[in-house]
Amino acid sequence: MHMADALLAPAVAATMYAASATAAGISVHQLKHDDEPQKLPTMAVTSALVFAGQMINYTIPGTGSSGHMCGGMLLSALLGPQAGFLSMIVILTIQCLFFADGGLMALGANIWNMAFYGCFVGYYLIWRPIMQSKSDMSSRVRIILASIVGCVLTLQLGAFSVVLETTLSGITELPFRAFVALMQPIHLAIGLIEGIVTAAVLVFVYESRPELLRDVETSSTAKRSLKATIAILAVVAAVVGGGLSLVASSNPDGLEWALFGNEEAGYSANMGLDEDDFGVTSSAADTAAAIQESTSFLPDYAFTDSDSAAGTTVSGLVGSAMVAGVAVLICFAGGFFRKKKAA
Repeated sequence: MHMADALLAPAVAATMYAASATAAGISVHQLKHDDEPQKLPTMAVTSALVFAGQMINYTIPGTGSSGHMCGGMLLSALLGPQAGFLSMIVILTIQCLFFADGGLMALGANIWNMAFYGCFVGYYLIWRPIMQSKSDMSSRVRIILASIVGCVLTLQLGAFSVVLETTLSGITELPFRAFVALMQPIHLAIGLIEGIVTAAVLVFVYESRPELLRDVETSSTAKRSLKATIAILAVVAAVVGGGLSLVASSNPDGLEWALFGNEEAGYSANMGLDEDDFGVTSSAADTAAAIQESTSFLPDYAFTDSDSAAGTTVSGLVGSAMVAGVAVLICFAGGFFRKKKAA
């Protein structure tokens, strides 16, 4: 669902930057009062896991499309919506600047579409109400239900926002109703798969260290130490980013599929846009593209001018390490602000 700059008019892009920046500022302010030492390693390793997970495009059978996880629900269930949102900003910014994944001018919109809904809407409207409900469901069933419903709902909201943003940008090649009819069903399937993956990870955490999950009863006994749990998640992130990313689907993701189709593989053309000539052109987009070209050292998760599979492996490992490192810095910065205020 990473949007390219060509899909947005500068005014729409600026509006989405302002909206995402406002949500980020509120999150930073609220986290100044947060004091949970275990959040540092959890934030680092889960952010790395989401970065690696986003590299795995899985095929949506019978469509010629693929999808990948967003990760907002996963992060907010473990870190809370504010820390989860900031982690998603780190992930999407690193993807944009260093791997040329998603446009730089479109970064504010991508943060809103892929992070805001999953972290805030998913947590406050789905995760917490289900976890705190008085029903007789077990904690495991609640985790599974909240994960699947949350991922499906928030991806639907994100996909619809993409349609609204492109429509407001005045891209006449995209009829609103036709674009909605393509985007919503494909992201329904993508959200369902993400919900299952998210549930599997969160159930593992519940079985290992239940106190790491937000709003979940911790009456069950932890089966693993915090260090062991973090180590297992770190190994999974390394294996996914450095290994499984090599077998990711080559089909276009849901947004690309809706725009350009997949006729080469025998599927429909959908909107049938020309991949080399579509959307909005602007000096702001040109400037953003120039900046992105200068900063991205592994564009499209590969070595420049090389088809070597090693480029994908290196991208997965380096990107995951970068995300984890920045997440740690954010935690240290938060601790610094708290000490300064106390002093």
